[in-house]
Formats: sequence, C-alpha cells, structure tokens
Amino acid sequence: MDERHKKILQRNRSNLVKGLDPSNLYDSLLEKGVFTEDMIDEIKSSGTRRDQARQLVRDLETRGSRAFPIFLECLQETGQHSLAELLQDGAPSVHIRPSAPPQVVRPPVKPLPVVSPMDIDKPKVEVVPISPLSPKQKTNTTPTPSPVYTRPRPRRDSIQCYKMDASPCGHCLIINNVEFDPRSELSNRTGSNIDCDKLERRFKALNFIVEVKANLKQRQIKHQLSALSKKDHSQFDCCVVIMLSHGTEVSHSRFPGAVYGVDGQHIPVQYITNYLNGQHCPSLQGKPKLFFIQACGGGEKDTGFEVSPDEVEPSFGGEDDQTDAIPMSSSSDSLSMSDEPDARATLPTPSDILVSYSTFPGYVSWRDTQSGSWYVETLDRILEESASINDLVTMLMMVNHEVSQNSAKGLYKQMPGSFNFLRKLLYFQTQA
Repeated sequence: MDERHKKILQRNRSNLVKGLDPSNLYDSLLEKGVFTEDMIDEIKSSGTRRDQARQLVRDLETRGSRAFPIFLECLQETGQHSLAELLQDGAPSVHIRPSAPPQVVRPPVKPLPVVSPMDIDKPKVEVVPISPLSPKQKTNTTPTPSPVYTRPRPRRDSIQCYKMDASPCGHCLIINNVEFDPRSELSNRTGSNIDCDKLERRFKALNFIVEVKANLKQRQIKHQLSALSKKDHSQFDCCVVIMLSHGTEVSHSRFPGAVYGVDGQHIPVQYITNYLNGQHCPSLQGKPKLFFIQACGGGEKDTGFEVSPDEVEPSFGGEDDQTDAIPMSSSSDSLSMSDEPDARATLPTPSDILVSYSTFPGYVSWRDTQSGSWYVETLDRILEESASINDLVTMLMMVNHEVSQNSAKGLYKQMPGSFNFLRKLLYFQTQA
C-alpha cells in the first residue's frame, strides 16, 4: 500500500475501530482479492467487533496498492458512507483500475481447402491445429500481478500478544497514601485522591477488579502485597499494582526507587515487584504484571535544556505544583528480599513485569493540588483515548512525550519512563 494511504488509515484508525462494521465487508474484500479466505478467518477469530475492525485495518496496510481504493469502494457498497468520506477527506483522489483479463492468443484460423470431387480418392491432407503460443511467446499481454505476502498477524492468544480476554481481566490494587504521620516529616499529598479516583474508574472500565487501600504504613503495604500474591490468579490474565505516595532513591539491583508508607518507612520498588514474580506467585507465571509508580525517584529537579521552538509546545503547570520527593536513602532494605533461582519456572524470574515510573530515577515528580499529578492525568486520558487501538508500551511512550512538554512554575520539567520486561504486546480490554 502507498505510504500516503497508510498514513490516512493510521490517522483515522480510532474512528474506524469505533464505527466500522467488518462483517459487511468480508465477502467484498474476498471477492475483490484484497484478502484470502484464511486471512478473513483469522480476522474473524480476533475477538469482538472492535478487535476485528482493528485487525482488518492493520492487515489492510500490508496489502497491495489497490487495497485502499477497493476498501473505499466496499465501504460505499455496504452503506458505510461516513467512513468512506472520512478517508477521502484530504486524500489524493484514487481511481480503481480493474485488472485487465489476460489476453488469450488464439491460433490463426485458415480456411479449409476446397476439395474437388475428382480428388475425393486422393490421400487426405490432415489439418493439424496450431498450438497456442507459450507464455514466453505471448506479446501485448498484461502480466499477472505478483502475490502479496504478509507476515503472520498478531493474535490475542498468540506468541506476539498476551491473552487478555478473561472476564474480569484480573486484580488491580491501588495504594493511595495521602496523610502522613507528622513525625515522618513528610507533607500530606493534596490532590492524590483525584489521581486515585481517576485510576479506579479507568481500570474498572478496562475490566479489572479494583481494590483501593488508603494511608498504609510500610508493614501494611507489605501485608496487602502479600495477600495479593497469595490469591489464585489462574482464572485471570493480568495483575496491576498502583502506588501513589512519596518516594525516594535507594540502592538497587533491578528496579530503582522506593515508596513511603505514611509512617515514614519506605519499601523499595524492587521489593514490591518481587511479591508477584514467577517465584513468589506461581498463578501469575507467564502473565503480565504491571506496576505504576506515582512517586518521586529522588530529590533532583530537572530544569530541562533549550530546544528549537518547533520541537515543543510549551505547557505550564500551576502555582500549586508540588513534588513527592524525599532525599536518597542508602538503606539496605532494597535488597531484603532475595532473588533465588526458581527451578520450577521456565522463564526468568522478572519476566512479564513492567514498571512505569512517573519520573526518571533520581528526579522529582510533580503534582497539581487541584487536578492531580501530571503523570496520572496524562496516563488516564491516553488510556481512555487509545486503549482500543494501541498496545500498552506504545501508550506509555505517548504519556512520556506529553508529560515532557509540561513545565512546573515555568521552569522545571519531568520525564516519565519504564523498565519493561514484557515478552509480548499487551492490549487492554475495552468497552464496545
């Protein structure tokens, strides 16, 4: 497919996934040679109407140059005019040229000889038909188009995508620490309840069982994580842990950073992830474990660097921006949970884990007391707008980009990031 047509499909993918009725298109696309029967069957088996629409649009981009105009024609024929007009708006005009049937070269017709009655007894001359020309001898013929091959498309239960069709999809634990013990010398985190409410609604919409725990001490955080690891996750496809708290930088061997309990005692992120790894939670082996950390990774403030005006759209935070930073701790608690080899597992212990941080390790994370943190606000919106069409890692990259455009007090910047040990693409369930 031409690059300009691919860009039109990508730009309108969200609307196509929402409004396209693939079932009406299958016969026409098959008849016109855009897809084979096997390809149609795989698209049908990809899941819901939205899943089929998403897969159809993706596969369409891999077909030949005539796929786009034929797709427009099929939309018109099946009454999906609004989508056809949407794709045609601003697109170069396209004309469908039916492939010319191959020209058949026939042998020249020669008149039979006229036989005189006087020659009737003479030996008959046998008329041998002239053989059709071989393909190499044909002239002025239209060559048959070469077949278009496409790589195997990802399936929700394939080697390329995690299975994410259990209902409910899995457990989601949100720990929201807002009010800290005055003796901890940690300020209350005004605005964190806004973050918590957004994420609770969002992950319920993504078909997770959401449990919220507020204002937990360090030992209570450990207790909740231990209880989550002891649940039977065999009927679920995923598990999510969200930490909203103050944070600090600690020494580590795998995942940086730590989050604080309301008593001022911290728990390293590495310790948090270990509860759900392949060794300590067998029923989650091979399944994605997702951790979202809204907390500072340290006390350093990033003032950014100067770029061309064309590369950035300035966005300024409010006067009430606060950080969740605590100075770096050298506590050995970050190594208090050993990572012993798991002889029973066939995958590395930290596999299928993704930890998304609101900020780069060592730097502060900004939170608006009126609208919540930059990271959660952006994450929630990107999930709402893009979960039906994009995988998780792609969406986190979108979050990184948008948060990086913000400025606190017109000066300070923030750069989210993640430690990704997932082995496959992850698509969340979305409501049709």
